Amino acid sequence: MAREYQPIPLPDYEELPLAEMRRRAADFYAAIRRRHTVRDFSARPVPRDIIETCLRAAGTAPNGANLQPWHFAVIGSPDLKQKIRFEAEREEREFYAGRAGQEWLEALKPLGTDPAKPFLEDAPWLIAIFGARRSAGPEGVLRKNYYVPESVSIATGILITALHTAGLATLTHTPSPMGFLNDICRRPETEKPYILLVTGYPAESATIPAYALDKRPLEEIASFL
Repeated sequence: MAREYQPIPLPDYEELPLAEMRRRAADFYAAIRRRHTVRDFSARPVPRDIIETCLRAAGTAPNGANLQPWHFAVIGSPDLKQKIRFEAEREEREFYAGRAGQEWLEALKPLGTDPAKPFLEDAPWLIAIFGARRSAGPEGVLRKNYYVPESVSIATGILITALHTAGLATLTHTPSPMGFLNDICRRPETEKPYILLVTGYPAESATIPAYALDKRPLEEIASFL
């Protein structure tokens, strides 16, 4: 039985003075500029409760019809991380051997990536992010979800920001195809893996490609009409 529309007063909103708005916006920009994609992770443990809190933040993301069509499979088991690395590297070897095409490989060259993915075992946590094309409603009947890629993408962005705010590094890894994640994470065929998010402390020797600091200026990424 469908739920009926029931409006309630807007909760929690707090209007801020303009000076405070500007300060908070500037502070957030300064903080998020320090976020970098990292491929060198420390094996230092990260408490599970920190990951759980960041996932709760991701779960607040706007989404189609409030159906929340996402699932976050959090992997800390060394055996499962080893299996994921094996399958991911197998797909990556085919990718770099020709599946990607020369143009794509040229685009990746400044990033220094290759088929080896040791971070999949080094980092304490992997988060396989799935989008559910269908999920069970209140009556247990499968229903179609709407705007799944958009919803999952927004939730992933919030999750990355939450992890960065908590002091952790992240890497968005997208081996293609990723169907092996359904088997390893025991997720149904109605769910599609979108991203394998790696998180933990950066290794002391961690580096990033200089090219990654080349961000387009505001006038190239936005227009005011």
